[in-house]
Amino acid sequence: MSDNHRIVIFIGLFLTLTSIRITDGSVVSTGDFNKDFFVTWSPSHVNTSADGRARSMKLDQESGAGFASNQMFLFGQIDMQIKLVPGDSAGTVVAYYLTSDQPNRDEVDFEFLGNVAGKPYIIQTNMFADGFGNREERVNLWFDPTKDFHTYSILWNLHQIVFMVDWVPIRVYRNHADKGVAFPRWQPMSIKTSLWNGVSWATRGKDKTDWSKGPFIASFRNYKIDACVWKGNARFCRAESPTNWWNKKKFSTLTKTQRRLFKWVRKHHMIYEYCQDKQRFQGNLPKECSLPKY
Repeated sequence: MSDNHRIVIFIGLFLTLTSIRITDGSVVSTGDFNKDFFVTWSPSHVNTSADGRARSMKLDQESGAGFASNQMFLFGQIDMQIKLVPGDSAGTVVAYYLTSDQPNRDEVDFEFLGNVAGKPYIIQTNMFADGFGNREERVNLWFDPTKDFHTYSILWNLHQIVFMVDWVPIRVYRNHADKGVAFPRWQPMSIKTSLWNGVSWATRGKDKTDWSKGPFIASFRNYKIDACVWKGNARFCRAESPTNWWNKKKFSTLTKTQRRLFKWVRKHHMIYEYCQDKQRFQGNLPKECSLPKY
């Protein structure tokens, strides 16, 4: 049995054990897109099921679309099930992210970059802290994300930000503020999603959007917002309490199992990491690149 087959079986067992996440009553989502989110642009390109439990967005030559959460949050975990644009999706970008929308904004980005038919989907993640980004990483997915829904999660606490795909950690951004590295810890952020035409850069900047294959559809369902609702005082969200489960010590770093999966993703599926791009930074890599991730 190959190493890849072993890790796939291992992921299956890991998913079985982690499919039920026990929390202490901090869930603030209703599961109804109409109640928890509002359409930010092009409502004619957003379709929501009658019960509010599922939503899709379309991209055509006229417009893309977007929606955002009604509330803002400071720390917690956000899960969203997404089925990405199928077929020839070159040039399309599905974005799912947290943002503070301030001049010195904090932002935690999932960006799903479409590709020509037969080529793997690329996940680009990025981090903005105190207004500075340029922290892109790219990973090829190990499955076809257009065939079914998969869960994309962000765990954000005082210690770390973890990007997860079906509970598998693909990126960790650790809090090294004590060493002079900016970390999102004061600004509340809202949840945003969008579907737009990123043809100028999304697919190597070469493969153009084939509008004859449109409209391009991305679908969302079964989201879960398990986070501290912003009420004007960061102290309540930063405190250790039964409700703020994400601040407990057990969530301050990756578990042994998560570390194994994290290393597997980085070894077999990572295609770009800003911390390895010495030419881009002219040999002066960002400070966090030399610091531990867990």
